[in-house]
Amino acid sequence: MQGYIINLNKVKEEDLIVTILSKKNLYTLYRFYGARHGTINIGFKIDYEIEDSSKATISRLKDVIHIGFPWMNDYKLLRLWQDFLALFHKHLKDTEDIGTFYFDLIEDSSQKWGKQNPKRIAVEAYVKILSHEGRLHYENICFLCSKKIENKISLLRAYLPTHERCSYTLSINAHALEELFTNHSSLFLSDKEIQRLWIVLLEGL
Repeated sequence: MQGYIINLNKVKEEDLIVTILSKKNLYTLYRFYGARHGTINIGFKIDYEIEDSSKATISRLKDVIHIGFPWMNDYKLLRLWQDFLALFHKHLKDTEDIGTFYFDLIEDSSQKWGKQNPKRIAVEAYVKILSHEGRLHYENICFLCSKKIENKISLLRAYLPTHERCSYTLSINAHALEELFTNHSSLFLSDKEIQRLWIVLLEGL
């Protein structure tokens, strides 16, 4: 079985509570500390087994093998990846029917992460999430004042559109934003605009 670690919590000494996003499920498992155990962290893709126990309320994570990516030795790329993956835990922790969408999205992003600007990959992935969940707002109506946005568009959390004067945030090129929302492409967004969208993304999925 394979999955991505999206959360870690230390318990007594070095034992861990590990949350893993698999192809169709979200698992919360107990990992005992041991000298033979390799290091695991948020963002790691692992192959693993689940051991059920009638004596414990939580199943055990065992036989863990880390599945690496070529870019994982680049600290900057790894840190951005961990920041991105950690967002999925808060977003999905209370979800009962996960489906395959989120795993497939992370899998696709991981293949691109070392080849393209990772913040662009994350922003495009986030728009796909909003679209999948029916939360993507195509209408240029200001979330704060409910009036039509004629030219300069700013975005708040969940990429909700606002007037630049209402939110006092960096405006995003309207044509580039339309391309992002329609075709999930950040091609026409500047690096400065991507940085703004990345910061908004870090507020939560």
